Amino acid sequence: MNTDQLVRTFLEYYQEHGHHRITGSTLIPPPGDPVLFTTSGMHPLTPYLEGRPHPLGRRLVNVQRCLRTTDLDEVGDLTHLTVFEMLGSWSLGDYEGPQSLDWGYRLLTDGFGVDPGRLHVTVFGGDEQVGPDTGSLELWEGLGVPVELTVEDNWWSNGPTGPCGPDSEIFLWTGDTPPESTPTGDDRWVEVWNHVMMRHRRLDDGSLVPLPQRNVDTGLGLERLSSLLQGRSSVFECDVFDPWRRLLPPLWPLDEPSLRLVGDHLRSAVVVIGDGVRPSNTGRGYVLRRLLRRVLTVLRRDDPGRGLGDLPEELLRHTLDHFRQELPPEVVRRVLIDEERRFDLLLERGRRVLSRPRFRGPLSEDDLHYLHDTHGLPRELVLDLRGA
Repeated sequence: MNTDQLVRTFLEYYQEHGHHRITGSTLIPPPGDPVLFTTSGMHPLTPYLEGRPHPLGRRLVNVQRCLRTTDLDEVGDLTHLTVFEMLGSWSLGDYEGPQSLDWGYRLLTDGFGVDPGRLHVTVFGGDEQVGPDTGSLELWEGLGVPVELTVEDNWWSNGPTGPCGPDSEIFLWTGDTPPESTPTGDDRWVEVWNHVMMRHRRLDDGSLVPLPQRNVDTGLGLERLSSLLQGRSSVFECDVFDPWRRLLPPLWPLDEPSLRLVGDHLRSAVVVIGDGVRPSNTGRGYVLRRLLRRVLTVLRRDDPGRGLGDLPEELLRHTLDHFRQELPPEVVRRVLIDEERRFDLLLERGRRVLSRPRFRGPLSEDDLHYLHDTHGLPRELVLDLRGA
């Protein structure tokens, strides 16, 4: 099952169960959202999760592109991406968590063909404020799926304050042996789907109050599930990355972790540019700038002549088409090349500054702050230059 078939199966399944499909938003969050980028499908729906009636009703489903800067340092492993797509379903004060989990289990096993014996789940075990999630626990025990109870790992929140609640996460076994241990005890259990019972709001003083309605918010990572269903060892081997794995190695011979990072960051940069962001020194533009500088740092380690202008147009067009973005590929290429020129100028300045006697020894935190504030040299670039 390729990703297009997977998406179609997911959407049709929930539509058959009374959900209305809504159009996913761009990576730019709605006004008033404190995050830089849309990190989950629930962000554009926050007003409706807090009680405002949705024009399409109380059961919704969609596909949402997301970007998570918190995962940047993990990109290059087997499961993390910077930009990814999230399959989501919602109950806005309609059905409860056990119904959502039952539908999720049946879609995974009957719709996607997952062996039930490869599944394990985690459930909120309760703390001093909220009791254990007995509804989810009883549902899973009735289906015969092994359950692990946790506390912090199964409490979802959108920040220190705001909507929150217990969740139940579904894991798929990826090992070569029969399943063993539990999700917190063996990283061969890979999380694929999170069902959040969003019932509470956390206030500034840490206390919890009920939301106006009891919601269910689920998120299923598309690329991660695709790679597992396709029997691939990493998210970078699922079919949406096929053009990248075909065209990048002949252009830039890289080791596997570097190939994953370069492919992820360039693909993510194209999507961010396609949603209207341009490189800058603050906010969203700085995230884009950081992505491209990390790519250039990796590319130049082995060959200073490597450049973003060599990136095949097929990859730009494939990414823009996949994310349904209308920006011409040549506009994206211009942004990439202009940022590469700025990076080269920054490198020259950085080398000149770091050659001064003051910076020839070990660098202190004060040195790093000075280099950033006075000369515009980010910490990671300084450390790369010193390590070169």
